[in-house]
Amino acid sequence: MPATASARRWIKRCTALVAITALLFAQHALAQVSLPPVNLGNTNFVDGRALPGIMFQQTIIAAEADRFRDNDGSTAMAPDQLTAFSVATQLAWLSQHQIFGANWGAEFIAPLARVDLDINPVMGEARTGFGDLFLSPLVLQWPARELFGRPYWQRLNLNVTVPIGHYDRDRLVNIGNNAYRFNPHYAFTWIASDVWEVSGRVHYLWNGKNSDPPTRLGAGSIQAGNAIHTNLAFSREISPGLRVGLAGYHLRQITDDRIDGMRIPGSREQVIGYGPGVRRQNGPQVWFLHVYRESAVRNRPDRHQVIFRWARFF
Repeated sequence: MPATASARRWIKRCTALVAITALLFAQHALAQVSLPPVNLGNTNFVDGRALPGIMFQQTIIAAEADRFRDNDGSTAMAPDQLTAFSVATQLAWLSQHQIFGANWGAEFIAPLARVDLDINPVMGEARTGFGDLFLSPLVLQWPARELFGRPYWQRLNLNVTVPIGHYDRDRLVNIGNNAYRFNPHYAFTWIASDVWEVSGRVHYLWNGKNSDPPTRLGAGSIQAGNAIHTNLAFSREISPGLRVGLAGYHLRQITDDRIDGMRIPGSREQVIGYGPGVRRQNGPQVWFLHVYRESAVRNRPDRHQVIFRWARFF
């Protein structure tokens, strides 16, 4: 439907209403329990700023890892390579009504992914399917306040992931995680000057138990540890509607994975990602393009990824 005049004014001042978490790659059944896909760099410039309305967004992620790091940061013997391509569809809504001084709303995100995992030259598996459903039954977006005399926007999002994605305990690669999780976040944007802005998110990740784990693990249940992950971005407006800048992310697992209720020492994951990005806005449409490289990787794939987002506001 065509945007109203008030919606157009809103578009000029905001980007994403709420989080977008696209499926980066599958939970793979190797010698460890893996953290599920989370928002690592998916959201960035002008992230915390929004006003009431509806947003439809598509996020495309292409990721590849040709090295896997162990607990010491050394290259693991296997697997050899992981490639993934995902598309996430998001619908978000923010109302005119307020709770605790904030406009409230909701969102959902449905990911579709293709994953190819090569264990060695003669063993591997590929799979395409829908991932788990990301739901936010409560989003609170506060109107702009002042921080050091400049506008400051902030948002709280209570995100729950429902395990409806493709999962088969006998498969080497799974798109779904087969466990509930709770992943709330706090997002902000500070308009530091007429051209500069700083945005970020702080997430907490709690993972539920998978009571039907991969057969090859020979276990009755598995549970990934809890984690904290953050996004941080700086951008400068170089012409009306066009921003360029740098963005990054950090993930740190803070509790051990569990197999049959027993803690697994040395299982905590960690990663830092960083790279350039650009944001272009034209009326009610916004495009983002970001490229990331990772470092300080522990117990997970060492990736590089390209993220493209297109959002349409109503």
